[in-house]
Amino acid sequence: MTAVTDEDQGPGNVKGNGEGKARGRGADGTGAGAGTSDGAGAGRKDGRWDDGLIARRAAAAEAREAGESAPRTPDRDEAQPQVEAYAPADGPLPTRLDALRELVGLSRARLDRDTLAEAGRVLDEAAARQRLSSRHTVIAIAGATGSGKSTLFNALAGAPISDTGLRRPTTSQPIACSWTDGAAGLLDRLAVPGRLRRRPHPGTAAFDEALQGLVLVDLPDHDSAATEHRDQVDRVLALVDAVIWVVDPEKYADAALHERYLRPLAGHAEVTFVVLNQTDRLPGEAADLVLDDLRRLLDEDGIALGEHGEPGATVMSLSALTGDGVPELREMVGRFVQDRTAATRRLSADIDAAAARLRPVYVAEGRPGLGERAREEFTDRLAEAVGAAAAGQAAEREWRRNASRACGTPWLRLWRWYENRGLPGSLDRMGQALTPPEEELTARQRVEQAVRIVADDAADGLPGPWAQAVREAAFTGAQGLPEALDELAVKAGAPAPSKRGGGTEAGQAAVVGAPLGSPPGGRPAKPPRPKWWPAAVLAQVSMTLLQIFGGLWLVGQIIGVLEPGLVTPALIMLAGVVGGPLVEWSCAAAIRGPARRYGQDAERRLREAAAGCGRARVLDPVAAELVRYREVRERYVTVTEFSTTGR
Repeated sequence: MTAVTDEDQGPGNVKGNGEGKARGRGADGTGAGAGTSDGAGAGRKDGRWDDGLIARRAAAAEAREAGESAPRTPDRDEAQPQVEAYAPADGPLPTRLDALRELVGLSRARLDRDTLAEAGRVLDEAAARQRLSSRHTVIAIAGATGSGKSTLFNALAGAPISDTGLRRPTTSQPIACSWTDGAAGLLDRLAVPGRLRRRPHPGTAAFDEALQGLVLVDLPDHDSAATEHRDQVDRVLALVDAVIWVVDPEKYADAALHERYLRPLAGHAEVTFVVLNQTDRLPGEAADLVLDDLRRLLDEDGIALGEHGEPGATVMSLSALTGDGVPELREMVGRFVQDRTAATRRLSADIDAAAARLRPVYVAEGRPGLGERAREEFTDRLAEAVGAAAAGQAAEREWRRNASRACGTPWLRLWRWYENRGLPGSLDRMGQALTPPEEELTARQRVEQAVRIVADDAADGLPGPWAQAVREAAFTGAQGLPEALDELAVKAGAPAPSKRGGGTEAGQAAVVGAPLGSPPGGRPAKPPRPKWWPAAVLAQVSMTLLQIFGGLWLVGQIIGVLEPGLVTPALIMLAGVVGGPLVEWSCAAAIRGPARRYGQDAERRLREAAAGCGRARVLDPVAAELVRYREVRERYVTVTEFSTTGR
């Protein structure tokens, strides 16, 4: 029989107005004839044209004349419109595609292009396939050199469409055979030229209802010595809805087949047929043994076998040359085509494969994030860097110092004035020389260490790209953080943290310790005084006056100005001498609690200011990155939630 060129399938080398030249293989299959035609390429058999539109109309006319009801194939003018979507609108595939599209969009700024390339390809191919016919199922026949795939292709088509013979490679370009009209867009997508698009010969195979909608593609050898042949196989296999792998008893265990194709496509088992051909060459029970060994190899490849009604690859044996087992394969393919879910299953498997590749960059180990403990530790380190504790202690000392000035005796204030002159041997000078500042970490180093630790805590367990994004957000936000803390310290009346030794005695002694809200420039505001201070000051003044009065009285008696009588002036003077320190001690005991609370309040406010600065510059950007990761992780879960391959 003669292969029929389908003018419905796309541009060919023929013009319908009769001006073009048409080529067709002769009836003997060995030569080519050329002539002027008003249709497609022509061939003759027994004096009757048997190709294209003419053959279909002639067959129908003969059937009517014979009183038979001839099966009718729709003309191209009657081709039905193609349906846009292959999958139901409410199925899981649209949801998974939308989630994958959002996943890629959210990840472009965090992942490199190569990582997202496969996911982008799947989205592009899914959009292209869903725009094309839903009434057709494209199945490719692939195999090694000499496996008999072209013979099987011809057996399914019912005509010698694809060349067979001893010359290798026999098939150099993909050849397509479509059972119904309307597949031009699909074949254009496969880049099958018009001269290689065929229709089955009018007969049993052509009018088999189960095969209506089938587009069968015969591929070049996947192990061909010609590189362009292998490239065509790889290109077409990425676009078809299903594939029939044809293996022979000699090459069924070929490593190139299993490692390059079957193992990587294990997730596509539901759209895969594996056919052991040439069983006529095996004696006795050898075919069953080879088929069992083939199943074992497929199981090692991770391909699920569709046995006992379970989803998976279809594995069977046949002989395309003798026809043994071909009807069973045709029946299986027919059910597969009429199910019309091949494209959906293929796209779902592609999504599963893309998701499996993306798993290392989306799935974290453990529960990454910023916990309360990490936030508190970061705040503690910033408070230490800014000197919040030292500022609180200094504020407490300032409160007590003001109290001692107001309530202390004049003689003690003279002594403290002498100390504060900074003379050699002063206690303050001695305290400053205890620990050299260069032996301690500077405040800037403490800030950098705090940022590094909180970034590591937040990135712990995250996939590499997202961990890097979290660290970059932390370090970028930390730029200028030491300077901002310097400003806080200056407003608090303390030396800039980046210019003093953090945690040293010198640093603590240098802190003035005024609360936040002090006038700029480091001049601290005076601490507030309690209401009882005026009474204490009046009492201390009274004790001082008693001392002066008693002393003058005694001096007057000594020099003879006043009458002798030492008891009364001595008692008055003693009352002033004892009462002054007693008032001062009472005031010191009374201000201990308020001074401590005042220092704690100053420390708290400086600590909160440093924490707010660190939160705005470091913690919030880090939290934003973690939120972005959680968003993409949710999209990834949606992509993998309805997986059909278990990946």
